[in-house]
Amino acid sequence: MINRELIRIKIVQLTYAYYQNGNKNMDNAEKELLFSLSKAYDLYNYLLGLIVALTQEARHKVEVATTRAQREGTEPPSAKFAYNKFAVQLEENKMLCEFMENQKQTWKDDIEYVRKLLTQIEQSQIYIDYMADTTDSYDADREVWRKIYRQLIEDNDELNAVLEEKSLYWNDDKEVVDTFVVKTIKRFDPANKSNQELLPEYKDEEDREFARKLFRATILNADQYQRYMSDASRNWDFSRLAYMDVVIMQIAIAEMLTFPGIPVSVTINEYVNLAKVYSTPRSGGYINGMLDNIARFLAKNGKMLKPVPERKPKGEKITPVKKEEESKEVEHRPEGDDTVSTTDK
Repeated sequence: MINRELIRIKIVQLTYAYYQNGNKNMDNAEKELLFSLSKAYDLYNYLLGLIVALTQEARHKVEVATTRAQREGTEPPSAKFAYNKFAVQLEENKMLCEFMENQKQTWKDDIEYVRKLLTQIEQSQIYIDYMADTTDSYDADREVWRKIYRQLIEDNDELNAVLEEKSLYWNDDKEVVDTFVVKTIKRFDPANKSNQELLPEYKDEEDREFARKLFRATILNADQYQRYMSDASRNWDFSRLAYMDVVIMQIAIAEMLTFPGIPVSVTINEYVNLAKVYSTPRSGGYINGMLDNIARFLAKNGKMLKPVPERKPKGEKITPVKKEEESKEVEHRPEGDDTVSTTDK
């Protein structure tokens, strides 16, 4: 589940924090990185557990309403949502059950919020349409939860606040983790019953090692990488850069030099996108141009042995760069000499 996009995000955050922290200790910083990544996996399981908590609360409401209906001689409520086939399978999932049993925090600690969210779900058009549909299939049951998650749980400020109280790490993780929860919902197969596999913490040991190597290279070679930055652009004034820009480019250089299998275009694209989120409004364009210059400098001087794509003529259509996991050599267009310092007005 922890992919390289999330790893890069964490390394940007923790590298910045490392330099802000007066007591610099590489081993402690690396432990903090791995712990931070493990908390993202906890969040993945915890959000799956929210689906279970909502289902259990819905079942409790149905049981209470059914008892009342029997006493009053009225029609009992539908139990369709309370016994949704996908949600029941998730509730019985061995991997999730094991995770939840080992956690000190449970959704029972926030039962009032669970009830409030359930009410919002029951008032939604998604729920109304689902309950009115006479279709009785696993696919329909799984699909309604995918829709509920995408529309009512993904972009939910109140839920974000609840999660932030539980862990400061989760505030920045949720957007990425949400994509993996939805992916998990879509891949559930009724034939697997309680043995359905959830996403592993890491796809393989290589990704875990990617996190360690990239972080260590970034910190331990910082002075050398900053010299490369300076040599690649004689007109570059460090004092006019946002500090986060320097951090992001330092990590990008570490990735270019440490991982020969990752195309230069992929690295540049990933860190340009991070700059847009974590630095100034102008940082994306500036870093795109600077990293292109740096990559060419490294290749020209024999510091980097992988190819740098040809520059695209101005005005030519840009081919989007794919995510690293499915990437091929894809060209990017640098901003070149037209870029300005991130602090220019």
